[in-house]
Amino acid sequence: MASMVSPTTCLYLHKHRLKLPSHGRLRITASIPEASDEKHPKLIARREMILRSSELAMIGAIFQLSGKKPEYLGVQKNERLALCPATNNCISTSESVSDRVHYAPPWNYNGGRKTPVSREVAKKELVNVIKSTKPDKFTPRIVEKKGDYVHVEYESPILGLVDDVEFLFSPGKKSTVEYRSASRKGNFDFDVNRKRIKALRQELEKKGWESENSF
Repeated sequence: MASMVSPTTCLYLHKHRLKLPSHGRLRITASIPEASDEKHPKLIARREMILRSSELAMIGAIFQLSGKKPEYLGVQKNERLALCPATNNCISTSESVSDRVHYAPPWNYNGGRKTPVSREVAKKELVNVIKSTKPDKFTPRIVEKKGDYVHVEYESPILGLVDDVEFLFSPGKKSTVEYRSASRKGNFDFDVNRKRIKALRQELEKKGWESENSF
């Protein structure tokens, strides 16, 4: 006896992996394939990245990689910022020009303007740029803003490493700004501090700031 199954039915059966026995009666043996992440490599990469980031963040918290705030930070007796330690993860305008590892030139917030602005205006510009600029995805957190001094902590996105960045508006009528950027941990920073300062300066240049020397 011929099977009473239409072509449309056969197509449906084939599509859904349904088997029709020789006697013509329908016997369903369909199986739904399990969802596999192998077909979604982007999801796998994203999942692994999240898991690894969480693991690294936990490691950073356990071993306190953020480090302790140095006691010598702040305005020094000579009304300048502190010098750098012997490690290669710090730059400061207080260093000697001959020290190519640690020296960085100060800024002049009226250096590129036709119409000079007040110190208060320059401070607001600096704070706004600090908040809006995240070099290397470090998160800035202003922990002190008193008078002509600003202290910012930059935290790394994964391990929670912290760098201390200080800014000091020079006393008197000068329109110069001193700064110091240093890592709390390690001996090398792969130029993270120098790149951070450069990124901030480039944003400030759009407002009329300039570096007093080549950088």
